[in-house]
Amino acid sequence: MTAFGAEEFNETGNVQIGLTAVIVAVTDDEPRILVVRRVDHALASNEEGVARQGDDLNDDTLGALPYGPFYPERHRTLDMGLRKWVEEQTQLDLGYVEQLYTFGDRGRDPREQELGARVLSIGYLALAQEAKPAGAGEALWQNWYRYFPWEDWRNGKPAILVEEIEPGLDEWAAQANSPAEIRERFARIDATFGSQEVRWNEDRVLERYELLYEAGLVTEACRDRGETLKLSDYSHAMVLDHRRILATAMGRLRGKLKYRPVVFELVPPTFTLFELQKAVEAITGNLLHKQNFRRLVEKSGLVEGTGKYESRTGGRPAETYRYVRDILAERLTASPRLPVGKR
Repeated sequence: MTAFGAEEFNETGNVQIGLTAVIVAVTDDEPRILVVRRVDHALASNEEGVARQGDDLNDDTLGALPYGPFYPERHRTLDMGLRKWVEEQTQLDLGYVEQLYTFGDRGRDPREQELGARVLSIGYLALAQEAKPAGAGEALWQNWYRYFPWEDWRNGKPAILVEEIEPGLDEWAAQANSPAEIRERFARIDATFGSQEVRWNEDRVLERYELLYEAGLVTEACRDRGETLKLSDYSHAMVLDHRRILATAMGRLRGKLKYRPVVFELVPPTFTLFELQKAVEAITGNLLHKQNFRRLVEKSGLVEGTGKYESRTGGRPAETYRYVRDILAERLTASPRLPVGKR
């Protein structure tokens, strides 16, 4: 076995590791994420748009996902380091957490030249019940469709797609250098945003965002390239590549709902089936067929009635249910897809 010598070690370069959390809750039928506006640690800089300690918050202050550097001497594990930063910035004690992805592309953090180091960020997805945040991060809950308004189809096709995004993508595709590249770009648009022949896939949040970034149709792309945004600022930017990390989490959670009962982490201990359905709709951005959804849940064996009836919306009282945690997660669905209503 060959020893790992000093020369090879030096080739690894100077690397900084960051820990970033996408903390999701569903409140009032809306999917919300916890956003911080003030940070003070080794990976923070004034240029990124988040206020440092002592700075005033203003309209130019961008939102960030809770994040901070991994300190090997202080943090026994990555998970413990993440929870420490979240607690410091939001005073939230995390429950369900899973690792998303490691974001390490060269140039993803414009401070690489400033710090002289490659900055990697390990993203995490956390599910929670909304609670009032505190701590040093000036945190607040935001609807995640504030950052991805084209992903919410619950009231039909978003106007922003017709008025802004589709014309912008068509113009970008038509500007390709060859007929073959033009065809390839239009095919990618159809595959990610859907067409008459290709169904919109709610899981492909990241692919849609990355295509908009490549086409120069989101603020972050123009910021990173030093260009002017071609369209109106129809969505809200985040610091660094945090909107890309959020897109990854949205796609992961939407996909996971189809085969794991993670939705029960987002509802109270007792709930009506209608409330459960509204939580799933909030996350997927799609309406579900009420009768199909009810049959799916009842046959899954994952819930049991409490025998109590409540009227939480002023209508006819409905029975409340609870999650049966000792049933295998694979029994959540009887088919590979949620019963999404036709658009």
